Amino acid sequence: MSSMADTHHHDATTAADGDQPEDAYGAAADAAEGHVYTVTGQDWDSIAAEQAERGDERIVVNMGPQHPSTHGVLRLILEMEGESVTEARCGIGYLHTGIEKNLEFRSWTQGTTFVTRMDYLAPLHNETTYCLGVERLLGIEAEIPEKASVIRVMMMELNRISSHLVCIATGGMEIGALTVMTIGFREREKVLDAFELITGLRMNHAYIRPGGVAQDLPDNALEHVRDLVTWMRKHLPEYAAFCNENPIFKGRLSGVGHLDLAGCLALGITGPPLRATGYDWDLRKKQPYCGYETYDFEVQTWDTMDAYGRFRIRLNEMWESLKIVEQCVARLEKMTGAPVMVADKKIAWPSQLSVGSDGMGNSNEHIKHIMGESMESLIHHFKLVTEGFSVPPGQAYVPVESPRGELGAHVVSDGGTRPFRTHYRDPSFTNLQAMPAMCEGSMVSDVVVAVASLDPVMGGVDR
Repeated sequence: MSSMADTHHHDATTAADGDQPEDAYGAAADAAEGHVYTVTGQDWDSIAAEQAERGDERIVVNMGPQHPSTHGVLRLILEMEGESVTEARCGIGYLHTGIEKNLEFRSWTQGTTFVTRMDYLAPLHNETTYCLGVERLLGIEAEIPEKASVIRVMMMELNRISSHLVCIATGGMEIGALTVMTIGFREREKVLDAFELITGLRMNHAYIRPGGVAQDLPDNALEHVRDLVTWMRKHLPEYAAFCNENPIFKGRLSGVGHLDLAGCLALGITGPPLRATGYDWDLRKKQPYCGYETYDFEVQTWDTMDAYGRFRIRLNEMWESLKIVEQCVARLEKMTGAPVMVADKKIAWPSQLSVGSDGMGNSNEHIKHIMGESMESLIHHFKLVTEGFSVPPGQAYVPVESPRGELGAHVVSDGGTRPFRTHYRDPSFTNLQAMPAMCEGSMVSDVVVAVASLDPVMGGVDR
């Protein structure tokens, strides 16, 4: 086994000292010093024994980018002495998709199909912040139908529950709490069923559009959501029963990933890590959007400033989201037949079409009306679909409270039918800055817990 380890290491300093052309972007400090081990599944003891022979306790470990504990393709560069982490850095960019650049080559409405794929665990929040920005530039914020806003809030709160479930499920799996993982995905599946019923898709919905939402709720949607809330109220207590006072669970999370209020404010950290310091910062209350000021709910905080506090906040937030969803259902019951898209036909897309008898395509009456009676509406619809609508020049930033913190789209228009620039302030990207502060000086096993407590989603980081 030791010979296998020998073949896999080399002296990195020799490579750094060679006559290679200088890399303008690579700082000299990037060159690793000492031995570099590429550990490919062989016995860790042989590596440790060889390192002990050298009498050097310092070792650099690459955790990821394909590692279950890094929440996607995140690479953690850990400098360790024994099992203590002395220095930690994040390596990102392995999932870069160029979404923000692609938006510049699509119409404003098509943009929603791109942004939904960024933070793929909170797609509806991505869509909402983008559409709110576009609507502000268009000057139609006051014209958005109330039903559309209520649907948006309901969908976002269901999305918050499904996202927190993934965080708790994967975080539990990483420390060996497998039951938490299985029940977490069981509950999330229920939420995704509701999404599929309402939007047609489990994720990447493109359901929230500039001006409203893509389509009205199906006839049985509210009944389905009501059943979902009942199911959640029955099963959410299981997480508390498994974890809250579980001595092993608390032992792994309490006091781990410590980050106080001053650290959060200095690094721009938002969401559960910030609220775990006792600060009740939640954009739904502090800077309301979509009518959140009209809903009854409490901002959840904790005062331990550690991974355990962040877990408890997410657990409590799911209960608050259920309260909001119930209020949405009650309002939507009274809005049957109300519009879900602005009345302006030069913005509303898709336009109000009559569906054919097969449930697809347009009805003959509708085609007859457009083709035979209203050439102008046909032209407008054709232009709307092919070119899109123009947005007055300007810029807007309307942030929302995503499951991970402040998520905002900075939308810039030059007056054309496509975004001039769209840039996202993604909480996963900002919150990852806290990783070194939370991990340096702790054990390597605590790095897994600290990163999980931030709940980073790499789709949002790399965009």
